[in-house]
Amino acid sequence: MTRQQVLDLYFLDARHKLIELAAFLDRIERAEGKDDFRLKSFRAALTKLDGKKKNKAKAVLLAFSDPTIAPIAKATSKGAVGAFPK
Repeated sequence: MTRQQVLDLYFLDARHKLIELAAFLDRIERAEGKDDFRLKSFRAALTKLDGKKKNKAKAVLLAFSDPTIAPIAKATSKGAVGAFPK
């Protein structure tokens, strides 16, 4: 597809998602309490969207990912939390 076709097809959906992210951040900033590792990972992922670098999706995914390669002996919880507690 051409750039114009991509914009025509996906712009409104991307705009909607961006507004949703802004609303999420507004709610977080209004709420009381401390940041945890998920918000820190989220903010790190947001920085990967700036500029004209390629492979933004990969960079965002890596911002949330566990960079370790050694397996852990035992799971510390029952479910995924979406970010690595660095």
